[in-house]
Amino acid sequence: MPFIIAIDGPAASGKGTIARALAAHFGFHHLDTGLLYRAVGAKGGDPAVAAQTLDAEDLARPDLRSAEAGQAASRIAAIPEVRAALLDFQHRFAAQEPGAVLDGRDIGTVICPDAPVKLYVTASDQVRAQRRAAELGADPVQMLAELQERDRRDRDRATAPLRLAEDAVVLDTSNLSITDAIARAVAAVDRARG
Repeated sequence: MPFIIAIDGPAASGKGTIARALAAHFGFHHLDTGLLYRAVGAKGGDPAVAAQTLDAEDLARPDLRSAEAGQAASRIAAIPEVRAALLDFQHRFAAQEPGAVLDGRDIGTVICPDAPVKLYVTASDQVRAQRRAAELGADPVQMLAELQERDRRDRDRATAPLRLAEDAVVLDTSNLSITDAIARAVAAVDRARG
């Protein structure tokens, strides 16, 4: 049975960096589920149809990491038909041996609620805005407003909102180096694996 690590949290909290590091450390597959929603938005047209016809090429688009793609993903993620279409994709991915690390907004609460490890990676709004602004070469003040709007949309959507799973380990990366954050995540997985 594959070992699943579910990682949730708001944008620019460090969850993607931690997810990639955990996948590499344990030899697991990794899926940034946000890319699915970004790719659906980038395809254009009817979002439900775009989600149903998503393929690997769509996930390789170079424009998926832009701020615009992130905002579109947040809006598209609120559409129940899109979420339903992408659910099977995520379940199939999580079932790969020897294990999988999935990161997003609803992995531990909706996609893989029985995952043996659930992490909720977070950081202060100001730290997240600084990180994302540095990554994109954007204005930190504008980035803060955009992140807060996106957080509100992700938390308040009717279908699969961003929330903390009851059994998740909270990892606040506000004052941690990348190395320390990854070390704490590895330790949490090691504890769960026994």
